[in-house]
Amino acid sequence: MDSLLKHMVDMTGHRDHAMLDISVISAVQELAGAAQTRILAITSVSGQQYLRARATIVQGGAARLEESQDGVLGEPVAALPELKRCLAEHQASAEAITADGMRVLWLPIWFGDKATTCLEIRDDKAFSHETVYVIGGIVGVYRNFQNLLDYSERDSLTGLLNRKTFDDQLARMLQNAHERDPRLPGQPERRQHHAQEKQWLAVVDVDHFKAVNDKFGHLYGDEVLILIANLLQSSFRAQDRVFRFGGEEFVVLLRSTTLDNAWKIIERFRINVESHVFPQVGRVTVSVGFVSISAYDSPVVTLGHADQALYYAKSNGRNRACHYDDLVAHGLLQTVASNDTAEFF
Repeated sequence: MDSLLKHMVDMTGHRDHAMLDISVISAVQELAGAAQTRILAITSVSGQQYLRARATIVQGGAARLEESQDGVLGEPVAALPELKRCLAEHQASAEAITADGMRVLWLPIWFGDKATTCLEIRDDKAFSHETVYVIGGIVGVYRNFQNLLDYSERDSLTGLLNRKTFDDQLARMLQNAHERDPRLPGQPERRQHHAQEKQWLAVVDVDHFKAVNDKFGHLYGDEVLILIANLLQSSFRAQDRVFRFGGEEFVVLLRSTTLDNAWKIIERFRINVESHVFPQVGRVTVSVGFVSISAYDSPVVTLGHADQALYYAKSNGRNRACHYDDLVAHGLLQTVASNDTAEFF
C-alpha cells in the first residue's frame, strides 16, 4: 500500500506528459512484476490504426522514453485482433498470448469514445484479478490526470498543443540548448556542419484558407483544420511537438535532427497535405518556413526568422517549404539584428 501511494503521489506531481508516462509505467511495472510495460500511442493514417511506443520499462531496468524512426508508422493494430476488437467495441481491456507463450494485457486510455494511448503489459504468467484491478485503478488516475493536462495544454478544436504550451516548451528548449553550449558572451559564434543534429522550428500556414471559409463555410473550414492537424501528427515524429498557433497557423518543434532530415520530414508533411482529398473542399495546400533554434537567439527572433521564411514561401508560389538560412545565404532575405530584435527588409 505504501508503494502504491508513493507512485500515486509521483504521478500526480508531474506537469509534463512525458514524465507522466515514465511515472505510470514505473508504477505498473513494480506493482505487476511484469517482464515489460509500455505506453503506446495509437495513431490513424488513411483509416488504419498503428501503435508506436512512447515509453518502455523492462524487468530490472529503468524506464525510458522511446524515439520513433522517421517514416515508420509503427505496428498495425490490424495484426493484433484482440486489441483491434477491444478498440472497435470500446472495451476496457484485451488479452492475448503470443506465439512464444508471452501473455499480453492491453488497457486503452479512453477519453469519451476515443483512445489515442494504450498501456501494454507483458509477462510469462497469467495476470491475477487483483493485479488487473490495481492496474485498472492506476489507469483511471493516469487518464484523469492526462485529461487535466490536456485541458490546460491543448487547443479545443484540433487537439494539438496550444500557444501557451508552445511558449513554455520553446523557452525550455532554448534553456537546454544554452546549457549544452555554455559559450561566454563576446566569443565568436562556432560554425556547425550541416550534418550535425539541431533543434528546428517550423511555421505552417494553410494556403488560401479565407477562400475555403468564404466558399464552403466555417464548418468545412474547421474540418480542414482538424484534418491538417491529423496530418501533422502522422507526418512528424513522436518526439516532435505540434502546436496550433491560432487561426490557420501551426508551429512544429523538431527535436534533434539534421538539416537534410528536417527537409525530408517537412516535405513529407507538405506532400501528404497536397495529396489528401478534403471532403467537399477537395485540394488544400500549405506553406512552411523553418529555422534552426539557436541558444543565443530570443524566442521572438527565432519565431520571426521562421515567419520571414514562411512569408517568402507564400509570396513565391505557395505550397512550398523555405529554410530561413538558405534564403539569407542566397541573398533572398537580409536581417539586421540588434538588442535581441531583428529588422527585416
